[in-house]
Amino acid sequence: MSQSLSNVLTHIVFSTKKRQSWLHKEICKELYPYINTILKNNACHVYQIGGMTDHIHIVCALGKTISISKLIEEIKKSTSKWIKTKDKKFADFYWQNGYGIFSISTTHLQALKFYVANQEKHHKTKSFQDEFIRLLQKNDIAYNAQYLWD
Repeated sequence: MSQSLSNVLTHIVFSTKKRQSWLHKEICKELYPYINTILKNNACHVYQIGGMTDHIHIVCALGKTISISKLIEEIKKSTSKWIKTKDKKFADFYWQNGYGIFSISTTHLQALKFYVANQEKHHKTKSFQDEFIRLLQKNDIAYNAQYLWD
């Protein structure tokens, strides 16, 4: 084949360190476009970015030339440095060490975009920890609860 073609749709989820409430609407108005730029610079197509004060969801197509771990490292490293320049109150901002990434099918893309866009409504009844464990279970990912949270 003379060309490389792909459509690897992903749902990326990670939280702030110790799930601290750093990501309020004011900062997210700038943070989400910043993340969008990072993704586009890595040839990833962004479908939706959203979250709550303690975590973030990114729905994107993975670029053909970047690994999952490299992309997430780039997102976390760049945004962590950036957010600390926004105000002294962000001096102690950190992302959690780990992350979750889940493959999705094109048939579920619209529903996932809606889900991510409506996080406030969803989290009126469910915590981030409950949500994340449900995602792990739904995707048949074995985990050790002792190491899920930092």
